Amino acid sequence: MTDADLAAHLAETAGKLLRDVRGSGIFSPKALGLAGDQTANQFLVHALREARPDDGLLSEEMKCDGTRLGMKRVWIVDPVDGTREYGEARADWAVHVALAIDGVASVGAVALPDAGLVLRSDRPAPIPPAPAQLRMVVSRTRPAPEAVTIAGKLGAELVPMGSAGAKAMAVVLGQADIYLHSGGQYEWDSAAPVAVAAAYGLHCSRIDGSPLRYNNADVYMPDLLIARPEHAEMVLKLLHP
Repeated sequence: MTDADLAAHLAETAGKLLRDVRGSGIFSPKALGLAGDQTANQFLVHALREARPDDGLLSEEMKCDGTRLGMKRVWIVDPVDGTREYGEARADWAVHVALAIDGVASVGAVALPDAGLVLRSDRPAPIPPAPAQLRMVVSRTRPAPEAVTIAGKLGAELVPMGSAGAKAMAVVLGQADIYLHSGGQYEWDSAAPVAVAAAYGLHCSRIDGSPLRYNNADVYMPDLLIARPEHAEMVLKLLHP
């Protein structure tokens, strides 16, 4: 398998496992989130160690031993992006599988299991034209103040949504136009979405316009901007007049 085939296959398979765990009907919402996280993580970690034993690995649900830091190729996975949404049987959750090469999110797949979709970096498609009124995806529970402010200045509609992967893929699919996040994330939240979004021709950066870098010792990432290049330019000018 190519790296892209592997990423897509693992993301899709993990998504099917997660739907099976949820479909068992055994777990309360909170317990379901925990069971799903652990089940998908075990599958992804063991599968990647089997398929790519010489690569590094970073997962939200696995303690990092630091060996990845000296490696050129590092897989970055989020077994369930949007654990809360998954546990509540919502559709806006995702599975992320990405490969960072020399710190760049180069290969990625984002599965949206309840939509039956796997978006992948090696199969980009044209993004539908933006409507007259732009749409900005924001957290459904705690919208970033910067995003709300910028949306007001652009006259954009706010679209509340759950996981980071679901938000980013809404832009990729033409269901939204701007994803501006300033509330803090981690590398696994954005690596796969950024790999896919960049392959589709979208602008991906920090909100100061600087590049996104992965496989850092500190995996915290303060902010993120994903949008069509022309919309990103407008947002960055409003953020930094």
